[in-house]
Amino acid sequence: MSFHRSLGRLTNITGILIRSRRNYSQDVNKDVIYEELADADNGIAVIGLNRSRQRNALSINLVKELNDALDTVYVSNSVRVVLLRSLVPGIFCAGADLKERTQMTQQQATMFVKGLRSLMNKIQNLPVPIIAALDGSALGGGLEIALACDLRVASSNCKMGLVETKLAIIPGAGGTQRLPRLINPAIAKELIFTARIFEGSEAKELGIVNHAVEQNSQKDAAYLKSVDIARDILPNGPIGVRMAKAAIDKGLEVDLATGLSFEEACYAQVIPTKDRLEGLAAFKEKRVPKYKGE
Repeated sequence: MSFHRSLGRLTNITGILIRSRRNYSQDVNKDVIYEELADADNGIAVIGLNRSRQRNALSINLVKELNDALDTVYVSNSVRVVLLRSLVPGIFCAGADLKERTQMTQQQATMFVKGLRSLMNKIQNLPVPIIAALDGSALGGGLEIALACDLRVASSNCKMGLVETKLAIIPGAGGTQRLPRLINPAIAKELIFTARIFEGSEAKELGIVNHAVEQNSQKDAAYLKSVDIARDILPNGPIGVRMAKAAIDKGLEVDLATGLSFEEACYAQVIPTKDRLEGLAAFKEKRVPKYKGE
C-alpha cells in the first residue's frame, strides 16, 4: 500500500494529481512518515503522524522521528513549504503518551517535557512556512504542536484544547506562551484554566486557526485546504518567503523599533539575489517569474 493510499487515496485537487517522489510503503510501521511531493507540487514536504493505535500520542520514539523529519527540512535546498498532518483518521494528536509517562521517573518526565519544548521550538524556527492540518482532535501537546506552526487549518468539528490542568499539570511545551500571543490573553487564560475542549469552528472565531473547513464526505478536508495554501505560496520567491517569516517571527518578540531593524536586515538579504532581478524582469516582460531560490 503506497503512502498516499494510506492518506486515503490519491486525490485530484484543482485538476492536479498529488504525487510523491518516493514510495513509502516500507515505512508504514514508522510513527512519522516524511515525503516530498513532486511534479506541480515540487517544493511541498508532508510530515505525517502515523502512530495509529496510540492516537499519535507523543512517545519518546514519535518525538525522535518527528525531530528527524524536521532535520531533513532544515538541510533541504528544495523544500519551500511543510504540511504537518495525521495519517490516522479522526485524530491529529492526543497529546502526551500517558501510559509511557507513568513508567518515567520524575527526572525522566522533566527531561521528556524539556525535549518536547525543544521540539516545538524546532517547529516554530523552521526556515520555511509550516502549516498544521487538523482533520482530527488536537489535545494537549497535540494542540501545542499546531500552535508552533505558522498556520493552522482545521475541520469545523475538530476537537481541540489545552487540557493539562485536568491532570493537575500545565501546558509545558509552549502552550502557556504561544496561545496568549495568538489570541486575547484573557481568553487564552480561560481556555487553559478550564481545560475546555472546543471545535474548529470556534477556534476560527477565536483566531486560533486560519481556516475551519467542512468535512462533508471528504475526510481530509483540512489537509486539502492546506495543500491549496501551500500551492499559493510555491510560486513566490523562496528567499523572500523565508525572509518574511524571519522578519515577522523576530519582530513579534521585540519592540517596534527593534522589529523594524530586523525587517531592514532581512530586506538587505533579498536585494543581491538573482530571484529579485528575475521578479523585476518577469514584471517588465509580463510573464510568470521562474524563481530558483538564488
